[in-house]
Amino acid sequence: MTCWLKYFCLLGLFVLLALTSHAQATDASPTSIGSALPFPPVPMDSVTKPRIQDSAMRWPAEPKRLPEDAPNILIVLLDDVGFGVSETFGGEVHTPTLSKLADQGIRYNSFHTTSICSPTRAALLTGRNHTRVGSGTIAERAVAFDGYTGVIPKEAATLAEVLKHYGYRTSAFGKWHNTPATETTAIGPKDRWPNGYGFEYFYGFLAGETSQWEPRLVENYNFVEPPNDDPTYHLTEDLVDRALDWLDDHRAYSPDKPFLMYWAPGAVHGPHHVFPEWADKYKGKFDSGWDAYRERVHQRQLAMGVIPPGTQLTPRAETMQAWDDVPAEERAFQLRLMELYAGFVEHTDVQVGRVVSGLEERGLRDNTIVFYLFGDNGSSAEGQRGSISELLAQNQIANTVDEQIVALERLGGLDALGTAKTDNMYHAGWAWAGCTPFRSTKLVAAHFGGTRNPLVVSWPNQIRSDKVVRQQFHHVVDIAPTIYELLQIAPPQSVNGHEQMPIDGVSMVYTFSNAEAACQKQEQFFDNNGSRGLYRDGWFASTFGPLTPWINAQKGLSEWDSARDVWQLYDLRNDFSQATDLASRYPEKLAELQSRFVEVAKDNQVFPLGAGIWLRLHPEDVKRPPYDHWTFSGKTRRMPEFTAPGLGKQSNRVVLDISVEDAASGVLYALGGAGGGLSLSMEKGCLVYHYNMMIIEQYVARCSQPLAAGTHRVEVITRIARLGGAGTVAILVDNKQVAAVDLKRTTPVAFSASETFDVGVDLGSVVSASYEGRRPFEFSGVIDRVEVELID
Repeated sequence: MTCWLKYFCLLGLFVLLALTSHAQATDASPTSIGSALPFPPVPMDSVTKPRIQDSAMRWPAEPKRLPEDAPNILIVLLDDVGFGVSETFGGEVHTPTLSKLADQGIRYNSFHTTSICSPTRAALLTGRNHTRVGSGTIAERAVAFDGYTGVIPKEAATLAEVLKHYGYRTSAFGKWHNTPATETTAIGPKDRWPNGYGFEYFYGFLAGETSQWEPRLVENYNFVEPPNDDPTYHLTEDLVDRALDWLDDHRAYSPDKPFLMYWAPGAVHGPHHVFPEWADKYKGKFDSGWDAYRERVHQRQLAMGVIPPGTQLTPRAETMQAWDDVPAEERAFQLRLMELYAGFVEHTDVQVGRVVSGLEERGLRDNTIVFYLFGDNGSSAEGQRGSISELLAQNQIANTVDEQIVALERLGGLDALGTAKTDNMYHAGWAWAGCTPFRSTKLVAAHFGGTRNPLVVSWPNQIRSDKVVRQQFHHVVDIAPTIYELLQIAPPQSVNGHEQMPIDGVSMVYTFSNAEAACQKQEQFFDNNGSRGLYRDGWFASTFGPLTPWINAQKGLSEWDSARDVWQLYDLRNDFSQATDLASRYPEKLAELQSRFVEVAKDNQVFPLGAGIWLRLHPEDVKRPPYDHWTFSGKTRRMPEFTAPGLGKQSNRVVLDISVEDAASGVLYALGGAGGGLSLSMEKGCLVYHYNMMIIEQYVARCSQPLAAGTHRVEVITRIARLGGAGTVAILVDNKQVAAVDLKRTTPVAFSASETFDVGVDLGSVVSASYEGRRPFEFSGVIDRVEVELID
């Protein structure tokens, strides 16, 4: 009897526990739903019996995890456009789409980015500060410090990853620039490509820039080629076409689902490539120069109410050239560069308009919230004093405007600017003008010229348009939490088994209906290349840092000591443009903010300060594959330069086993493109080696006799004593030297951001103008094998 009593007591206890557990589960608070993603599978709703006749099959209802009529989301992110470029914000470049969306929505004049590409994108997509997610510098300059690895950790799930679990269809178009440069080959790994970060479809390019005429494209996990000979092709237009095609597929296959589209074209990053008729619209518009441009734009911004009354126009830095100091013989060059940039900006904005019109035509516009971020940082000064090969700046190669103009004449003069023959960038003075009324440009985190960008938000169904400019201080990390609040989503605590780090951003939803609402963001730090600052409760403390973007081949970086940096202090409540340094008047406040910056920097993995310039000081430390020997077939294609042998900067030996008929022609191998690169080709049986040193210098070795029909072993032996130094190239056929050339200097870092190493063809923009009209100039013979080894 006692045993039975114990049994029933235990049974009752189990039943009570089960009921309690069930009650707890059914009473779970809404905020716990979605705390761990993916959601658990929904159990089947069928009745299952031994006999099929007694069973009933029912699919379970799909859980409702989003608000009714959850909006579609379009995020548009332009590249390298400053606060004072667009006419919508007082500039002189026509931007009809930005103006249209501003008129249909709301605009912000105190929205901020990180002052550089990859970090802004990482912060935008994750809602976390850029160094916290390993993105303290661009992907190509990643170094082995936690805040600068170039890897967005899985502990910081992207907006796309989270929304995908909630039922959104996700896509990305254009520039990615958040994959480590050594992980961009066809063989992978590919888990850090866009599809690995939550985007179900991607079409664009992985690097920081690419040619608009011959882009290095990727569709999902595969390389694709643009048309070779279509004079009407332009990458930005292609990205619109692909986006609209994706919308049609979405509407056909999942019309009941909302979508997230991230449309980031890479325009108007250099090279400034656009059809000449767009640039011609601006002929004569900028003839008075960049100093006068700033004066006009500042007055227009005041009159429009884009900036507060009394905002001062900040002065030009002493290290930046004045327009009056530009020699008369250079001015046509400098003006055409700016006309091309302006035309490129307008062309890009018009393409954004095609996307928006596509939404309207498909009946999707009213319930689509558009975030139009007009720049991922300020306008870029990396063209320095005007350039036809923009990576001269990244390589810190000394050059003069005269060298640029002489080289340009070889390519056809001013008409070659904006074409596939050049990788042109305008003078830094135009970039500074494009950041009116602020100091500095892209790459400077201490001044708003590098970090303050126009933002327009438009959602016809929910946001009532008004003309009042929002002045609340916000940052790109605030976009993700804004979207989460709109969708009533609590940021997940775990995604795919990875515990998530906290969101750093602050929602901006409170500003949508109340333009005068008190700012809810109390603090934001900034850091890039040692330039840094801290915003806190209306005050901003900052220091310029070691790198001046507009100085060519800047010296003295190795002597910089962050402990000796001089800090400035600004009261942004009364000084919108950072015109008045109050450091000497309020030393206690400055000391307080400096101390707080150290705390925030430590928490966000900013240290060591200036890690972003590490590779400028130590280019030999660039992350590269751990190989010194490669074997390629005759069909090796699209090997990104940052994963390829350093044929243009290291001593190496290339050995090719080939078979040819009489008068064979074509490219044997090529690395890089029109902006800089090297190639070995054959012209009617004669070998030609070409080292294109960033356009401004050309080194060519040509054999005097054609190769006889048959098999041959060709060797190219390059010796370079030090990075960026002089070198020699010798060409041997069947162990006999047939040609040689001396290189006066070489490219120390990279010829390009997105061009590749190709065997048997020169894909993308071509290294040598001699075969430009025949691209990709496929080799007519047979390449059996290519061996490459690095040598001492």
